[in-house]
Amino acid sequence: MKTTQYFQYTRLRPDRAQIKDEWIEFVLKNPLREERQGDGRIRKWARIVAMEDRALRIILLEDGETVHNAFFDRNFKE
Repeated sequence: MKTTQYFQYTRLRPDRAQIKDEWIEFVLKNPLREERQGDGRIRKWARIVAMEDRALRIILLEDGETVHNAFFDRNFKE
């Protein structure tokens, strides 16, 4: 999985350290929703059953494969 330095840095935060690579890969392959931001980055969401069905949002760079951010999105609406 390709990642940015920013992702590596934020992953050290206690609230982000619990996010597993396999969950990020799941969101990449099985998004419930996908949006392109104004800056070209791509947002994807999927529910993670192991985390009480919480929605994990990942942000990808314009290339569609480099992970820039990943976090549980409290405001996600399907």
